[in-house]
Amino acid sequence: MHPNTATADTSTARQRVPEAFDAGLAELVNGLAALLSGLGLFLIVFTLIPFQGAVTTDPNAANEGNIINQVGYLVLGAVYLFAMLLTVDRRVLARLVSPAWIAIFAIAYLSCLQSYDPAASARGLTLSLVAMIMVAGVLVLPKSEKDFVNAGANAILLLILIDYAALFVAPDRAIHSAFGDEPWHAGFWRGHLLHKNVSAPVFSILCMFGIYCLRAGAPLRGWAITLLAANFVLHTGSKTTIGFLPIAIGLVFAGRAVRSPGLMILAHLAMSVLVFGLTLGTIYSDTLLSITKGLIDDATFTGRDDIWKFASASIAERPWLGQGYASFWLSPVIMGMEANFEASWDVRGIVTGHNSYLDAVLMFGLPGGILMTTLLFVKPLFDYARAYRRPQGRIFADFCVMVVIFMTYNAMLESFFLNRADPMWLLTALAVFGLGLAGRMSMRAEPEASRR
Repeated sequence: MHPNTATADTSTARQRVPEAFDAGLAELVNGLAALLSGLGLFLIVFTLIPFQGAVTTDPNAANEGNIINQVGYLVLGAVYLFAMLLTVDRRVLARLVSPAWIAIFAIAYLSCLQSYDPAASARGLTLSLVAMIMVAGVLVLPKSEKDFVNAGANAILLLILIDYAALFVAPDRAIHSAFGDEPWHAGFWRGHLLHKNVSAPVFSILCMFGIYCLRAGAPLRGWAITLLAANFVLHTGSKTTIGFLPIAIGLVFAGRAVRSPGLMILAHLAMSVLVFGLTLGTIYSDTLLSITKGLIDDATFTGRDDIWKFASASIAERPWLGQGYASFWLSPVIMGMEANFEASWDVRGIVTGHNSYLDAVLMFGLPGGILMTTLLFVKPLFDYARAYRRPQGRIFADFCVMVVIFMTYNAMLESFFLNRADPMWLLTALAVFGLGLAGRMSMRAEPEASRR
């Protein structure tokens, strides 16, 4: 071999070593980022305090003032913030801090000034803000949609299998029993969550995520998640959720079939008006009440109408500024009231109004509540219309808008806006975040085969 040739080969080999090292390091970082994304999605749904046993109070009280949540989410927030600053492009991070989210939290923090305990309200809201860091990390840490799908599919499939195992190993923790405040729910599945009315919407969203996975490159895991989650929803006994789930999925696929996101949005808005009329509208109109009675067995929605009437009447006390974030239910004023024995529920033990829109107005006032509802449930529809123009992001946008549509209806019966680490809220926020990103920037594309 010629000496000059040997020297050239040695030099080339030396160049390849650092290149190979850099490539290996980049692959390791990308793998860890995807792992963090999947872990974050798992924790959002699984929560830090799963399988708590029999319900003794309202189910939405799960995330209030819990030291595990407070410390745990502070640590997780720090971890995910550090990971994003280390690995995510600064332009992507800048898009996370959108005017809409600034407005949402500005309204909420200003409302804390109206609370009977402003410091406590601000602490609870801060937990919600910190949890949002993890939500953002779930979306932006993966380097590609393929990484996001694979990590998310593994995490959610594992979570669902844990819940199914708990049905046999710890049925007293995973299935409602005759003990506790609501013995009439005995036999209904709740999984790792406190109540079937939380499990039903959460597993409905997991069903939608399964549909997304089977369309986006993980068909076997996607089918498994979809079928197992749908079966779980059926066993929660939540009739309204069981009805809302196929409507949300059907609207999105119908829009795709006719290639018209605008027509889908109009159909959804019409459906929203109908659901509003048949739920909250029944306390204002005898005609709507009569129609609801003709359609379903329980037109009171398990006594929610009495709570809605009380909440609606209470809005007039502070119509413009509201009562403050998480500062109405269980407040000294409410707890000091005399019991109303004619009502189905004693409002002194209620922690939410079981209607997100009523609670938003109660907390933030009419202007703040309407603006927050618009930013969370109307603006994302416009983001979807923009995202639809980018073919590589349509499948992800379909998933996100399914969640937004579904939770728009579910909000008529449950309260979750900015509700700390509540998985209903965090999954809704993930979808709203996702549509905001998809509407303003392209997905990091994969080969065509991986998106089928």
